Amino acid sequence: MGDARGHVMRALTEIEALLGTSLERTSPMYGTKPWGKLDQPNFVNAVAEIRTTLSPRQLLTAVKVIERAHGRSPGERWGPRPLDIDILVYGDTIVGEPDLQVPHPRMWERGFVLRPLADLRPDLTGPDGRTIRDRLNDTEIADQEVWPLN
Repeated sequence: MGDARGHVMRALTEIEALLGTSLERTSPMYGTKPWGKLDQPNFVNAVAEIRTTLSPRQLLTAVKVIERAHGRSPGERWGPRPLDIDILVYGDTIVGEPDLQVPHPRMWERGFVLRPLADLRPDLTGPDGRTIRDRLNDTEIADQEVWPLN
C-alpha cells in the first residue's frame, strides 16, 4: 500500500487545495491495528478540521477523487487500501443517504477515530450525550491498540 504516512500528508495538502476549503488544524498521526480484515499492514490515522463551502455531497465526491489519485480502487470491504477518507462530522448537519452518513455512524465505537479526534475536539458529544474524552475511557475503546507515531 506504499507509504501510509506520505499518503495522509499528501491527502491533507490536496484537501486544503479544494475550492473554497481551508485546512484549520490536524491531529497527530496514530498507528492502529487493522480493523475488520486483520491480515494486512497496520493503519495510519489522523483527523483534520477543515472549513469548506462545499456541501457534504460535494466534499465526499472530492475526497473520493483524492482517494483514487492515491491508488484506491473498489475492493474487499475493510481490505487493504492506500487511503481512506471519511467525513466524520459536518458542523451540525445530519445526512442520511445510503453512501453518505454524517455524523459517521460508527465513529463512536472506534478508538482509531476517537483518539485523533480527541486531540482536536475532546468535548464533542455523541448521541448518548457522552464526550469523546469519556468514550476513550470505555473498556472496549481503551482496549483497542492506538499508538502515536513520531
